[in-house]
Amino acid sequence: MNALTLNNITKTFNDFTAVDMLSLDVPEGSIYGFIGPNGSGKTTTIRMIMNILHPDTGDIQILGSPRASIDNDLVGYLPEERGLYKKMKIRELLQFYGQLKTGHSVLTDVDFWLDKLDLTEWASKKVEALSKGMSQKVQFIATVVSHPKLVILDEPFSGLDPVNTDVLLQAMLELQKNGSTVIFSTHDMATAEKVCDYVFMIHKGKKVLDGTLHEIQDKYGSDTLRIRCENKTSGLDRIAGVDKVHDFGQSQELRISPGSDPQDILKKLMEDNTVLSFELMKPSLHDIFVRIAGAEEVDHV
Repeated sequence: MNALTLNNITKTFNDFTAVDMLSLDVPEGSIYGFIGPNGSGKTTTIRMIMNILHPDTGDIQILGSPRASIDNDLVGYLPEERGLYKKMKIRELLQFYGQLKTGHSVLTDVDFWLDKLDLTEWASKKVEALSKGMSQKVQFIATVVSHPKLVILDEPFSGLDPVNTDVLLQAMLELQKNGSTVIFSTHDMATAEKVCDYVFMIHKGKKVLDGTLHEIQDKYGSDTLRIRCENKTSGLDRIAGVDKVHDFGQSQELRISPGSDPQDILKKLMEDNTVLSFELMKPSLHDIFVRIAGAEEVDHV
């Protein structure tokens, strides 16, 4: 069974179409990444799933039933705009949120998640004493402490350092292991590559990618060369067969033209430099994102 099915949903605001005939199936028990540039329709889609906005056309099913008939306690939602009662103590706040959802004490689950997210020593502190990253983790616990079957996280890694990002990723995998389906939106392509079973990309309101990372990469083929040379490289974009160059300082990625021979490019590189590494690979999710959305739009993400 699918945890979520979107069937040709559309949402307009006056003359602007935010989501355009979007269909999507999210398998139960999966981790599904929503990606796309700002203004692409991600948050509008999530708000329709959460019944905050209603689609103009199409229908939404959650766990096999129409959205309107689903008990909201089955869905956990972390919105992009955060909100916690700043004067409450953390353990009391989480117990309060959990009891609102379940009707009974969730203190054992609260303590489990506080320990899991390295917040136990802060349990008796007020929310206002927390850093942005800690507040983010508390809001995550508030979202999942009631054991929702479907968890929807809108930009859950915003404000987190790499250590806490990894902690939250492990928490998402814990949810999946315990039977929940996790949907999250992100601008962090490397994170999406690490954890997602499936990736969906929306651009200008339309679905442009949907599938596993391997399925998505296979559509583009192995058209990327990652190189590292002994000396500073220059003029890479003038080599026959090289369409585009991404310079990362210590290494470079070259997008090669269809039909070009990578060995010819290697020979040309070796005329002027010592090549330390040379790898033919499929494009990264970041590269695919840039190709679709355009570098100018990505610069504003």
